Amino acid sequence: MQSRRKLRFRLVLSFALFGFGLSVLFAVASLYVRAKVEDQLVVSALQHDIDQAVENKHEHFDQPLQSELISAWLWSDRTIYKAPLAWQNLANGVYDMHDVDQDGRQRHYKLAVARKYGLIAFLTYDVSREELGKRQLVTSLIAVVLLFSLLSLAIGLWLSRKVLKPVSQLATRLRDFRKAGKAEPLAQHFADDEVGELAHALDEYAARLTAMVERDREFNSDVSHELRTPLAVIASTTELLQGSPDLTDKLRERLKRIERASRQATELIEALLLLSRAERRGPTRGETTEVARVAADVIESQRPQVRGKPIEIELAAREPVSVNAPASVLSVALTNLIGNAIKYTLEGTVRVEVGKGRIEVIDTGPGIKPEDAERLFQRGVRGEGAGGSGAGLGLAIVRRLCELYGWEVSMRPRADTNGAIASIVFG
Repeated sequence: MQSRRKLRFRLVLSFALFGFGLSVLFAVASLYVRAKVEDQLVVSALQHDIDQAVENKHEHFDQPLQSELISAWLWSDRTIYKAPLAWQNLANGVYDMHDVDQDGRQRHYKLAVARKYGLIAFLTYDVSREELGKRQLVTSLIAVVLLFSLLSLAIGLWLSRKVLKPVSQLATRLRDFRKAGKAEPLAQHFADDEVGELAHALDEYAARLTAMVERDREFNSDVSHELRTPLAVIASTTELLQGSPDLTDKLRERLKRIERASRQATELIEALLLLSRAERRGPTRGETTEVARVAADVIESQRPQVRGKPIEIELAAREPVSVNAPASVLSVALTNLIGNAIKYTLEGTVRVEVGKGRIEVIDTGPGIKPEDAERLFQRGVRGEGAGGSGAGLGLAIVRRLCELYGWEVSMRPRADTNGAIASIVFG
């Protein structure tokens, strides 16, 4: 049975215990270090002083027992000259003094001066041992700080791993579901806490998302099927009509236009279905699609737009380029690019160049602004001079198709003259 305690409670309890334990340990360590150092200092000072006093008494038995830790002198105004020169003019108070002893060693001591009743008293206290004790205390505290820092780091890592383990497990299960390609219930694997609540919310979101994707998939399949059926009837009917011997040239041309429009609609439906499924499909029977051939077909299908315009359409295939994609996908992309070039070019040339792993559509229209080149691929954005036709979706569809197959589509203004260059670089 998993614990039902809240994650927040576990975090608060863990860090409260951690802080309490750390404070107690630091207090105990500080008291121990202070007592230890102080005891060592007092013992060392007393032992050294008594040993030195015994040695002096042994060497000078007729003199009284003297201490080196604390020494006192008393002079009058007439005998003050016997005092060290640095002491003679000092007023009442306590001073920090530094000098050199008889052995040439630096000595640090406190000097208390009292002038009263015509007498001048001096009292010295050797603080060198205290300085040694302070250094030992500082060294000990630094060691304690380093020790507690390492201990805090270790405990923090352990606590964070322990407390955040459910979150890591949730992330791991989500990654496993992504690899498996399907979502499974998450809430049943976690306790009834914040992480369990998050897992339950993710389950609900995944269920809604799955249902929405299924509805979209069914809708796309139904629309694709319902649209392909009448388009197939139109294509078969136009094919039969074109075989009639009594057709006039004008009617035959109109039937070809109907056939091209039907084929373009079928290709567009297939491309949109691939986009809706985010499905990348290659050409049938492992074949590759010739870019120049598809470009030539698209140019022929777009020639009716050229009527009444002084425009020439040229195709220059400098070297063969093949792509691993259905001809319908490439046809939809090129139809939009070439159709836009013809639409915006009032006179001049629309040139389609194939080579070096790319295709470029170069026109002599009004051109585009450099800052608008990327914005034209957004949904609903139309170029200047578009008139009243179109919804601004053509280039957006081209961008999505190219992203699906790893191609790079872009537009830029011509540098030599008016016009724009649309290019697709095949990855």
